[in-house]
Formats: sequence, C-alpha cells, structure tokens
Amino acid sequence: MKETLAKIENTIDNKKQLLHVGVNASHIVALQNDQELKKCINEADIINVDGQAVVWASKILNQPLKERVSGIDLMVNLVELAYKKDYKIFFFGAKEEVVKTVVDVYTDKYSSNIIAGYRNGYFKKDEEQNIAREISNSGANMLFVGISSPIKENFLFENRDILKQVNLIMGVGGSFDVVSGKVKRAPKWMQNCGLEWFYRFLQEPKRMWKRYLVGNTKFIILVLKERFLK
Repeated sequence: MKETLAKIENTIDNKKQLLHVGVNASHIVALQNDQELKKCINEADIINVDGQAVVWASKILNQPLKERVSGIDLMVNLVELAYKKDYKIFFFGAKEEVVKTVVDVYTDKYSSNIIAGYRNGYFKKDEEQNIAREISNSGANMLFVGISSPIKENFLFENRDILKQVNLIMGVGGSFDVVSGKVKRAPKWMQNCGLEWFYRFLQEPKRMWKRYLVGNTKFIILVLKERFLK
C-alpha cells in the first residue's frame, strides 16, 4: 500500500499518468478467455492484488506477493491524499444517487475543493469518448471508475489518450456502494481471513452466486493446474 501511494503521488506531482489495475480471482478466471481484458491488465502501469485468494495463490506458486492492496482501501487513502495535496478527483460509475452520495460523503468529510466532478455509470458505447473528454476537461488529477469488469478496464484502456490530462486513472469496482452505505463491508477479521467475498455474497446472493461460487471454483482449478501440471 505504501509503495503504491508513493508511486501515485510521485506520478501526480510530476504531471505524468498512471493506469492502475486491481486484480482478484474473478479477473484471473475472466482473462483466460477475454483477450481484450488480458491486454488491458497486462499493459497497465501498476497492478495490485485486490483479492486475498490471489495472494495465497502466489505463495502456492512460489512467487509470493507482499500483500493485498484492496481497491477501496487504496481509494480511501487517495481521497485523503487529495485533500492534503490539493488534488482533484472525478467519480464515475454506479447509480446516480450512489455516486452523488459518495461525493456528498467526501465533501462533508474533507472539502468540495477535492471534487472535480462526477457522473453515473450508465452509458452507451458511442458515448464513451464524450464522457472521457468531459472527465479530461474537468481538471481532475484522479479518476475513480466504479463500474463492473471488464467494462471499466476496457473504458480506461481504450480512452487512455483522451484521458492523458488525468494523472491517475483506476477502477474501483463496487467501492462506491460501500462508501455510500448501500453495501456493508465485511468485518476486519473476515477481510484478514480472505472471507470478504463471502460476506458480499450473503448480502446479494442472487447477483453474486455465479461470480463467487462458480468463479472461485474455477480459480482454484487454475491454481492447482499451474502448480502440479506445469
């Protein structure tokens, strides 16, 4: 986390750009067949592990990673950094009432000065470039995209040139739902035990069962194949 924050701060201060991607078990499974997603992830400037299962897998495969850097924890730290360093943030994604609540939460906690703008995550494919221009023209130093995969990764990768004025562009998945209070985050002990996915599943079983139960099973099979068949 400290290394990631330092790298992002250095990027912004030097007026460069960094494309950040967080990877979890679901991403690993998806990119086996989604070559566009695979390209988006592999060509990012920094890749963090946003899933404890991937950290465990790295140890099983004798390529241990230091720690999980969850998207929401990173986003929370970056919002605080924005306040301290006078950076501006654009929030893009989720339903209108959710993203508006996120903006209100951070405005109340810090200041409206950190808000460059916001937009909900509902759009058509042919609207993407105009949205990217709107974000670029907002004066934002950071862009947080709270949209599901692989849409957010593809949006950021395909519109990176339009967004070149924005120093940090990153997907934050369902983080807006948590900050807004729509979804509760798992207790710390469940996060540490790698059970945050299960807590999320219990809140929305109909929507999450395939992603977690089926996806996690596929991920375990991939890890075992990598460990014992290669």
